Amino acid sequence: MVDPLILLLFMASGAAAGWMGVHLLPAELLDETTNAEGVRWVLTGFGSFFGLIAGLVFQRLRQRLMQQVRTMPTDLLISRAVGLILGLLVANLLLAPVLLLPLPGGVSLLKPLIAILSNVFFGVLGTNLAEVHGRTLLRLFNPASTEALLVADGVLTPASAKILDTSVIIDGRIRGMLACGLLEGQVIVAQSVIDEMQQLADSTNVEKRAKGRRGLKLLKDLRETYGRRLVINSTRYDGEGTDDRLLQLAADTRGTLVTADFNLAQVAEVKELKVMNLSELVIALRPEVQPGDELSLKIVREGKEESQGVGYLDDGTMVVVQDARALIGQRKPVVVTGALQTPTGRMVFARLEDRRKSKPTKTAERRSADPR
Repeated sequence: MVDPLILLLFMASGAAAGWMGVHLLPAELLDETTNAEGVRWVLTGFGSFFGLIAGLVFQRLRQRLMQQVRTMPTDLLISRAVGLILGLLVANLLLAPVLLLPLPGGVSLLKPLIAILSNVFFGVLGTNLAEVHGRTLLRLFNPASTEALLVADGVLTPASAKILDTSVIIDGRIRGMLACGLLEGQVIVAQSVIDEMQQLADSTNVEKRAKGRRGLKLLKDLRETYGRRLVINSTRYDGEGTDDRLLQLAADTRGTLVTADFNLAQVAEVKELKVMNLSELVIALRPEVQPGDELSLKIVREGKEESQGVGYLDDGTMVVVQDARALIGQRKPVVVTGALQTPTGRMVFARLEDRRKSKPTKTAERRSADPR
């Protein structure tokens, strides 16, 4: 309802300006015109057309501004508002003596143009300065806080908001990461993610229904544990799916997208967004296995090759053991021979440990005893 009203007001303003602007035309041109009323209607039509274009531009700017305001952190919004007010105040203080100067008739027409340009320039300048250096206002509101001083001086970087993907919430390990302090800052959950989990919870498929209910229960527990630190972003983005909307949210808030989806993480990196891939984090925290390490491994299934057996470490790393196909279901000592790192995980290769100690034969003993 608001958008059509904006267009109507701009078209009416443009039409009124064209209707009344006929008197601003040169007198010579009006004297040569035989149909002054037709000229008035032509100017009214042009004014309405340009008013429509201006309304569309204003409508687009308004939508972008409202979108940024909804997703912008509160401290950044306040600092930008203060910077804008200070910039406009400086602009009007500098304009006061200029507007009071007596100028010739032709030059006096530049006063409104100078006023508009100066207000726009100092307003934008104040907003940009507040965005870059607005954190120094923390000293005024909380000068006794050591953290505020470090953030204001640039020594301590403020934690970015963490935007949770559906896969991370359903996975459940995000609870442990928050409890251990691995994730700092606010935790943002998009409304599209909640809608997707609700659809899963209402699904007729048993597995999908269980995943959706598990994700909703996790969000409820996080709300009870962390309170206002968990933020529900209700912005409705235009996109084909949840992933597209999450990327738009991460771009607007400049937060870090936390996901376990490898493809989504790749797309976020292509778009130069901050992303934390939970799978890569788990891989990075796994203990290192070096060639020559001895392990006690249970062979659980056969490998791709004819003689291979496969086992798994406690962290889920797959170990391929040579000549262990016949030992499925048994726990055997193995020796690591190598490892292969892939984008989706790590694969370790090993061989069975030969614990038979070779004993010297009697012939070898006689030869070693014979000095010849």
